[in-house]
Amino acid sequence: MTSNPIRSIAIVGGGTAGWMAAASLSKFLKNLNCRIELIESEEIGTIGVGEATIPPLMDFIRVLGIDENEMIRRTMATFKLGIGFQDWTRQGHYYFHPFGQTGFDKEGVPFSASWLRLFQQGKASRLEDYSLMAVAARQGKFMRPVKAPNSPVERITYALQFDAGLFARFLRGFAEARGVVRTEGKVCEVALRPEDGFIESVRLENGARIAADLFIDCTGFRGLLIEGALKTGYDDWRHWLPCDRAITAPSAVVGAPPSYTLVTALEAGWQWRIPLQHRVGNGHVYCSDFIGDERARDLLLTHLEGKPLADPKLLRFTTGRRKKSWNKNCVALGLSAGFLEPLESTGIHLIQRGLALLLKMFPDRHFEPADIEAYNQTLAFEHERIRDLLLLHYSRSERDDSEFWRYCRAIPHPESLRERIALFEGYGRIRREENELFPVQSWLYILVGQNVMPRFYDPMADTLDAQKLQADLDDLRAVIARCAQAMPMHQDFIDRNCRAALKAMA
Repeated sequence: MTSNPIRSIAIVGGGTAGWMAAASLSKFLKNLNCRIELIESEEIGTIGVGEATIPPLMDFIRVLGIDENEMIRRTMATFKLGIGFQDWTRQGHYYFHPFGQTGFDKEGVPFSASWLRLFQQGKASRLEDYSLMAVAARQGKFMRPVKAPNSPVERITYALQFDAGLFARFLRGFAEARGVVRTEGKVCEVALRPEDGFIESVRLENGARIAADLFIDCTGFRGLLIEGALKTGYDDWRHWLPCDRAITAPSAVVGAPPSYTLVTALEAGWQWRIPLQHRVGNGHVYCSDFIGDERARDLLLTHLEGKPLADPKLLRFTTGRRKKSWNKNCVALGLSAGFLEPLESTGIHLIQRGLALLLKMFPDRHFEPADIEAYNQTLAFEHERIRDLLLLHYSRSERDDSEFWRYCRAIPHPESLRERIALFEGYGRIRREENELFPVQSWLYILVGQNVMPRFYDPMADTLDAQKLQADLDDLRAVIARCAQAMPMHQDFIDRNCRAALKAMA
């Protein structure tokens, strides 16, 4: 059968999702002779609170061929080695979820099993001491990986913290330089083909009609195409993740920026603090069943380090996902596809993942149902595993100082999370399936950080010589400490490599 290629793509909505889509599609579809048009309205604006990322974003930047230092300067970015969790397990408690590798497997025995054996015997220190990213973040240090065989500095893993609005603007320039056409205007009507219900065109308030073979819905929570036109449906996950509102406010920089995101548990939710070069991003995520908006606003402002730079903004959301991310000839990205609170900084990653999977399964105008179903199953699985990790933070907290935390401790687990916790509570084993975002290490740090400790250690750890194992862990901890000590301060690294022209931006 002859080819029936996609000749036109309409991206409805801008912001981070829209311009990530435009940049990626214009890069990888350049030889398909495919017209790409992005429709957005300056009046509508964007949510723009997703400022913290995780390491896969660096692959997105590199595969597009973007100069990293230039992008960092243009987006006021800082570097991120992980996430610090304050007061989650109990008030006064702190743990760190670092990026990258921790330790090495030995003779087929996972590092987690080796560490747990010695930790239960009182012969190993806390898990974070064996991660260069965790130790460096604690000291306010940062550097990119350098070639140094058998050294932890060769495996430094990092992400970015940036101004999401500036990131979208940067990608807009990238996409328009590669032929993407931006159209200003509001969509007021979506026309469906009568024979199959596919989207045929959208009409703008100015009367313009834009037809396309493939539509990308980046219209945010309202899901103008995926829900408004196609009635796809939504899986509401508030019975697992009850927070439904956020208040955000930028604040002035106070001191050198840490090389991590800080999230602090509060009486009915939590607050993020994301350091950028020109300001600090702050937000209070909370459950409106347990706290009023004014009280939530006051808590946010009370916990700011610097003076607020703008009035707080209120966002309402429903955690969950669309029943289908891809329906007929429409693919939803970003908030149009669903919302999971940014506790583990996964929002931008899910945009990136949706785009990568779309390119892997890119259709022609036949839109094969089996491919669409495979796409939906993969993204549904990834949303569910992220949901499980987020729920773990809430449901395994020891806090009982408020009605909210008592409620969270009683939330029933989905079977997938219940099985994972049961497996870990036995011998400390963690099973990871192929398409999961978070590696075994992430689950290990969160489980241990939330004081979910196994009753025993993996019996295979006893196959290792006790003295050699002790010496290896002691040596790893010492090497990590020396490497962190030699690293430059985070601010110094930025100043030397990618400092933004702050006066020019004022």
